[in-house]
Amino acid sequence: MNLTKILTLSALVGSALMAGLFFAFGTAVMSSLERMPAGQGATAMNLINVRIQNPLFLLVFCGTALVCVALTIIAFVKNTPGKSWVLAGAALYLLGVIVLSFAVNIPLNDQLAAVDPHSAAGAAEWLNYLSKWNPSNNLRAITSTLAVVAFALALHAGNSAQAGTHRPAPPFSTTVGA
Repeated sequence: MNLTKILTLSALVGSALMAGLFFAFGTAVMSSLERMPAGQGATAMNLINVRIQNPLFLLVFCGTALVCVALTIIAFVKNTPGKSWVLAGAALYLLGVIVLSFAVNIPLNDQLAAVDPHSAAGAAEWLNYLSKWNPSNNLRAITSTLAVVAFALALHAGNSAQAGTHRPAPPFSTTVGA
């Protein structure tokens, strides 16, 4: 297995882990927090936002981004099978997960943490938070899932190309000639 395949597989796994996290938040965690009284939901989300910043999460979240950057560079330097799928997967992850997280979700997390969740301002901020954070998170779930598909197609293209180059020669000629 060459470096590009190892990196592509790493990007696929990292994107899949992030897609699962975003999906779980969108389908279970946030809908549960929304049903709690505002102060309790906001307090729980603030705790989650602190705890998620741990070495394992950051390794997957940021490590996948670094792998995507490396794959993008390799794709422009080296012509490999599945290049367009690698670039699509990298773009989906970098734009749909990293950029979106830093442009929308993380600032919203910071705004939520800056107010007393049990105050009237905290309750208003919680409603604002939910209306913006949830759609952005759902978009992250979709783009990271699409990145998984793109990386899988890139690996398939590489395997198909490799299988095509290692086909054994036919045992006899099938051409009919005079």
